[in-house]
Amino acid sequence: MDGNASPLPLAGIRVIDAATVVAAPFCATLLGEFGADVLKVEHPVGGDALRRFGTPTARGDTLTWLSESRNKRSVTLNLQHPEGAQLFKDLVAKADVLCENFRPGTLEKWGLGWDVLSQINPGLIMLRVTGYGQTGPYKDRPGFARIAHAVGGISYLAGMPKGTPVTPGSTTLGDYMTGLYGCIGVLLALHYREKTGRGQYIDAALYESVFRCSDELVPAYGMYKKVRERHGPHHNDFACPHGHFQTKDGKWVAISCATDKLFARLAKAMGRPELASSSIYGEQKIRLEHANDVNEIVRDWCSSLTRAEVLERCNATATPAAPLNDIADIFGNRQVHARRNLIAVDVEDLGETIIVPNIVPKLSETPGRIRSLGPRLGEHTDEVLKEVLGMSDEQIGELRAKRVI
Repeated sequence: MDGNASPLPLAGIRVIDAATVVAAPFCATLLGEFGADVLKVEHPVGGDALRRFGTPTARGDTLTWLSESRNKRSVTLNLQHPEGAQLFKDLVAKADVLCENFRPGTLEKWGLGWDVLSQINPGLIMLRVTGYGQTGPYKDRPGFARIAHAVGGISYLAGMPKGTPVTPGSTTLGDYMTGLYGCIGVLLALHYREKTGRGQYIDAALYESVFRCSDELVPAYGMYKKVRERHGPHHNDFACPHGHFQTKDGKWVAISCATDKLFARLAKAMGRPELASSSIYGEQKIRLEHANDVNEIVRDWCSSLTRAEVLERCNATATPAAPLNDIADIFGNRQVHARRNLIAVDVEDLGETIIVPNIVPKLSETPGRIRSLGPRLGEHTDEVLKEVLGMSDEQIGELRAKRVI
């Protein structure tokens, strides 16, 4: 954990995370890393489904839960029970931000829609994450990251030319992207509230987050009706060589020569500086026209050396190259350790130290902190109801007997 005791920028902000799995909860996690008090509201039976995603721990939840639900206090609450809904309203009245990802109309059905909650708390900022957004003909369809990758256009581009499209990296990439966009929205809304006192809701769709990260796909189709196809490991629309190459020891490296100067560095690393002359492959236009030949030259060179040898020669000439790291590579990477991208956190009730990704971004004056990993289901229910709502042990006992909490 970070020993820095400086005040965090979101200290004093209370966030209710009533969402499940990754996208909206990831926004709440980011806010919590920088000081917000995040109340994780979960159903008393089972809680957030993320507790069961990934590698199980002796505690019954998973490593995914421990890592991604850091810094949160778990409060169990049955929102479908009238008393549970009222308690939720009471908590919202004392909150700054609410993150949710129910299907459109679900909270409204329980009497907990934006129209109701914003009357209770005019300064409330409400992040609403769904697969397709709160409007449009697809708004009621279920949405997950894999679906967002498909609809947003990224899955179509992943894989070998004319082959089966594959998963573009993490199956939850769209969730994380939407959590990031959601966090930006929340911070913008907090800034607006400082000026006006008024809250607002943020309508975030999983597919839109994916679609927004599509460089020139839109203008290229709009102007020229160009449809980008799958390129496999090499993307030679703009630069060449620009792809992945296997080395002698069966490992892979990424090489990217976006300019003629960079290709000249690679040619030097390969011991063939003549390739960068204007009469051979020195100009990007020529390399793009002969991409297969250029890639074959680089492929043959890489396959004649180990990954360490390729990288040593590329680094010596400042050629942009890097290993395709698996997680074992990342754990052994000097840059990762120098930047403290991994952090070990003690989990007392597990009697284990868990290594998780550290906080990004890195702020010079107010760096974020990990105070705890994912809580046990309902671990903080009594604490929060007493602290925030001033309830007594007797009142809490009655709610538990009624299965409201």
